Amino acid sequence: MAPRKRPETRQTSEMVLRPKSKRSRSPRELEPEAKKLCGKGPGSSRRFDSGCLWEGLASLQVPPRCRNIVRALHQPKLGRTAWPSLQQGLQQSFLHSLASYRIFQKAAPFDRRATSLAWHPTHPSTVAVGSKGGDIMLWNFGIKDKPTFIKGIGAGGSITGLKFNPLNGNQFFTSSMEGATRLQDFKGNTLQVYTNYGTCNFWFCSLDVSAESQMVVTGDNVGHVVLLNMDGRELWNLRMHKKKVTHVSLNPRCDWLLATASVDQTVKIWDLRQVKGKSSFLYSLPHRHPVNAAHFSPDGAQLLTTDQKSEIRVYSASQWDRPPSLIPHPHRHFQHLTPIKLNEFSPMGDTLASLMGYHVLIWSQQQAGTQK
Repeated sequence: MAPRKRPETRQTSEMVLRPKSKRSRSPRELEPEAKKLCGKGPGSSRRFDSGCLWEGLASLQVPPRCRNIVRALHQPKLGRTAWPSLQQGLQQSFLHSLASYRIFQKAAPFDRRATSLAWHPTHPSTVAVGSKGGDIMLWNFGIKDKPTFIKGIGAGGSITGLKFNPLNGNQFFTSSMEGATRLQDFKGNTLQVYTNYGTCNFWFCSLDVSAESQMVVTGDNVGHVVLLNMDGRELWNLRMHKKKVTHVSLNPRCDWLLATASVDQTVKIWDLRQVKGKSSFLYSLPHRHPVNAAHFSPDGAQLLTTDQKSEIRVYSASQWDRPPSLIPHPHRHFQHLTPIKLNEFSPMGDTLASLMGYHVLIWSQQQAGTQK
């Protein structure tokens, strides 16, 4: 399918609000500090480099602790502004909670780096992981049984998107560099092919699924986004971005709301009920660098984006085009080839899975004193 040219997309003005502090440090100032934290000492190895993400995050300058969050929430009744102090308290609480996570399970099952990750919707200790070679592993890290492993095609088979079928936990959807979006099972069978370019020049880079609306959405390497029913019927296929669509995300509370991220340095928000063309987005959120991911929060009220340089942004549903916070963080995207979009909390919210190169890491607060 040849890409079609489109007129320049309108952009909204960019406004970034930062928490007030005596002196806010820029990403350029923070990067040497992060490198110092992650410096390799005697006996260190790349296998434990991911730990420095948490060490660096905990050591970065954060606003002073809010003395009382309940009091902060009560401030509007007194005619005062509650948001700054409440935001500071929540930020510091979150950073302290991250510092308590430790690796308690790890695996390196592939001969190529891991590229995609999904938690099982009903089994809190089960994850599915895809690799650059097209291999897929189903791993229940809570038991000692051997993981289920599906061999891929090797070079050119990279799994770019992976989601469990919300209607059947023994099946999963994949998008890949083979140029196809498929429904498969863990016996290695392909149950249905949803999209297939049949050429190595075009491929799919991202995938999401809605259980309530029974829809599948996928984005490709030239800016197209395809929306389908779960029965395979294509609803529309539009070029929504100028370049590769790196991520698509359906809002978990309003699944008609879609966020798309792209290396064209924008994130766009769409109402699927009103998509009539490539310019019918609700908001276009410009970024300074190519964007790797745009994730909605579990309650659908916030949108977190990560770029390929040094920013994590959090947008609010009340004002999508005005990020309430911009968090400097040196991703070093081209040093660690797995981008900073492959970190996900379990459905229970108490366990974190992350990918680093060839390694699958499981982090937990409950197992903070042990490593297996």
